[in-house]
Amino acid sequence: MSFLAATRELLVAGGYRIVNVDTTVVLQSPKIASHVPAMRQEIAKALNLGVDQVSVKATTNEGLGSIGAGEGCAAYAVATIEK
Repeated sequence: MSFLAATRELLVAGGYRIVNVDTTVVLQSPKIASHVPAMRQEIAKALNLGVDQVSVKATTNEGLGSIGAGEGCAAYAVATIEK
C-alpha cells in the first residue's frame, strides 16, 4: 500500500490524477471473492480514490502452468490517469 501511495504522490506532483484502477489477480487457490470488497477499499484508501473507482477481479489459470498447478500467482493492474 505504501508503494501505491508513493506512486500516487509522484503522479500528483506531475500534475496527473488517477481516474480509475482495474486489477486482476490470477491464482488457482485460495478463492478470494470474499476478500475483494476489503481489497478494493484498501487500494482506494492508498490512492485517495472512491471505492467505485477501483475494480478487483479474480480468475484462475484453468489448471495450466505453474499458476494452475498452485505454485504461484500473478496480478495485473491498469490505471487510467489524466492531466
